[in-house]
Amino acid sequence: MASVSTPDSPSIPAAYPVRAALVREPLNLLQSWQASRQNLLTIIPEMSTRQPIVSGRTGTPWHMLTDPDGIRHVLLEQVDNYPKSRVTKNLLRPAIGESLFIAEGKHWRWQRRTAAPAFSHRNVTALAPVMTRAAERSADRIAQSGRRAVNMLDEMISATFDVISDVTFSGDSGFDRAAVHKAIDLYISDAGKVSLFDVLGLPDWIPRPGRNLATNGMGDMKAAADRVIDAREAEGSRNTPDLLDLLLSAEDPKSGRRMTTEKIRDNLLTFIVAGHETTALTLAWSFYLCAYDPDVQDRAHAEAQSVLQGRAATAKDLPNLPYIRQIIDEALRLYPPAAIISRTAIAKDTLCGTPINPGDTVIIPIYALHRSHLLWTDPDRFDPNRWAGGAKPDRYAYLPFGDGPRICIGASFAVQEAVIILATLLGRFRFKSVKGVDPTPVMIITLRPEGGVWLEVEPL
Repeated sequence: MASVSTPDSPSIPAAYPVRAALVREPLNLLQSWQASRQNLLTIIPEMSTRQPIVSGRTGTPWHMLTDPDGIRHVLLEQVDNYPKSRVTKNLLRPAIGESLFIAEGKHWRWQRRTAAPAFSHRNVTALAPVMTRAAERSADRIAQSGRRAVNMLDEMISATFDVISDVTFSGDSGFDRAAVHKAIDLYISDAGKVSLFDVLGLPDWIPRPGRNLATNGMGDMKAAADRVIDAREAEGSRNTPDLLDLLLSAEDPKSGRRMTTEKIRDNLLTFIVAGHETTALTLAWSFYLCAYDPDVQDRAHAEAQSVLQGRAATAKDLPNLPYIRQIIDEALRLYPPAAIISRTAIAKDTLCGTPINPGDTVIIPIYALHRSHLLWTDPDRFDPNRWAGGAKPDRYAYLPFGDGPRICIGASFAVQEAVIILATLLGRFRFKSVKGVDPTPVMIITLRPEGGVWLEVEPL
């Protein structure tokens, strides 16, 4: 997709924003494991940004796929032939059980049908006031920091955790936010690392020691969630239903089946773990990019000021904030939170002329897909104007939320939240890079800015 240029386009800095160093030489088994423990992005061949498929073998044969037609085949046309990889399931099952993110086949379908109404446009819009209040609290915290540099990664994690805990549990006192946040952080940093046993393809029943230790905090979190769910079921729904209310009352329209407490808990924890983390990362990278390109920030600030006049953004403002949405879209392109997804083939197939055998791992390196020289003009450049006027690439060239039947159920929720918070803060503050302090793109489970996003903040 070509970049869009207009007479009033802001000037784009010559240097590129930070990017991961993709691998240029094949890795052996040990090197691959070490790289995946430290930064999964560094196992992606640089060649995958210049050709549609790259294959290799590290214990198990693998194929890195960046061809939109091939990706459509895997994620949509032959989705049942490509379930999520065993390694992905092993990494996440201790935290989120057999929830929507992990389940396959019929077990996945009935959960998806049951949960989908909770994320309807009407329900997502009804939850927007929670996002507006979180944006206000974030602005207050930033204002209180004075002229000291602020780590916008930490601030966005706090803001989005405020949102997700309020829309899931309506601030129930029985749910310890600090403990939950700590458990999630520990799990992502430790349990989320690939074990050498995973790389070797050893059976699942062989313990992964680091992962087992880090799941203890998640067990406490599950117990606390169960208590809150049971209490809510006894007391009944709130006046304004939150996600817990919506799931408690939901049933599969096809079978009439309802979720058990365990299923509701696993799915709520999925929304909490995935929902706040991925949106926080999108926002942190967006602020980094706005500080990187002051002209983009000036244009976004002018749009926010014109629409909001100093107040916090609401759901009704979203159609009037197109440029801020373009910044979000471009941040998701350059730094997709779920930067790699993997599937395991269960039957013979062919992708881009390459034979695929049962047991092969098919990897969609979304980070490389979004920077493919075959699909994007000057792909490493930050340019929100790529999205001007509603411009869109091939549907399977841009996958910040995945696609096919398993597309992220909370995508519209995340975008609404990101635009509300970004517009509110860009309307009130100017963000400047701290000289010599740049984040490093690192992926364990999600693509995080390692070192934080430290920015100088000036009230406007």
